Amino acid sequence: MHAIVIAAQGGPEVLEYVERPDPTPGDGEVVIDVAASGVNFLDIYHRSGAYPLQLPAVIGSEGAGVVSAVGSGVREVAVGDTVAWAGVLGSYADKAVVPADQVVPVPEGVPADLAAAVMLQGMTAHYLTHSTHEVKPGETVLVHAGAGGMGQLLIQIAKLRGARVIATTSSEAKEKLAREAGADEVLHYDDFAEALGGQVDVVYDGVGATTFDGGLKVLRPRGLMALYGAASGPVPPVDPQRLNAAGSVFLTRPKLADYIADRDELLGRTSDLFGWIAAGELKVNVHQRYPLAEAARAQEDLAARRTTGKLLLIP
Repeated sequence: MHAIVIAAQGGPEVLEYVERPDPTPGDGEVVIDVAASGVNFLDIYHRSGAYPLQLPAVIGSEGAGVVSAVGSGVREVAVGDTVAWAGVLGSYADKAVVPADQVVPVPEGVPADLAAAVMLQGMTAHYLTHSTHEVKPGETVLVHAGAGGMGQLLIQIAKLRGARVIATTSSEAKEKLAREAGADEVLHYDDFAEALGGQVDVVYDGVGATTFDGGLKVLRPRGLMALYGAASGPVPPVDPQRLNAAGSVFLTRPKLADYIADRDELLGRTSDLFGWIAAGELKVNVHQRYPLAEAARAQEDLAARRTTGKLLLIP
């Protein structure tokens, strides 16, 4: 099998396309022939050292494919099943070993590559709109980076819940994509705070440093800022008194692992996502598919914001 391995953390040059022995499953594990692996900012953080790893490591935390072997004690899936997973390292490879209780079945009507594309971002959009803040009909939601893969999913799911959605983008071309996803209004980053005042119930911010201050300004009293990423860099330390001054607003820095804390929660979120995809209610925009060996180029394109949807690696 082939895999993308890092022996040291650093720039894209540390991503090595190497040959490795085929894996075998341990107790409670399955081996999956990977059909597609998602590319995410999380992978860049793992590669760069922002999130330390035990090295050497095969990176990538999201994928889908067909089960080719099962270890002892596996009851959840069988050889030949199409499954998807997120939150387990090793998806940048031809074959991946994943704990059976962390894979989910992919139903007929949902292609494996779309299942791979929606696991991390889709479940994140789901928990943000259903659990971090339960979006209600008539609420006003602000989604930063509305043309990105994550932003487009957040817009669509918030609309499914009946919200008025405002998105931010950096160009007219990206504005068009955000509107196609369902955004009611699209603003540019440099003027969104002045345009919105204090009318927003919840801000979903995966951009971080460049949008955080403006996001606090647009929240209504007792509104919520969900800071789920930092594509533009980390937010500096925040004085809690700022939340008081902004109208007793709430600030949370959530992560997916805490919102799929058990298998029932994992299955519930993915069942909703796959159901919406199969019904045509949720569109997954795959911007580009790259050969596995070109993982470095995919990460460079993502980091440079040259993309407007999901990126996939195809073994």
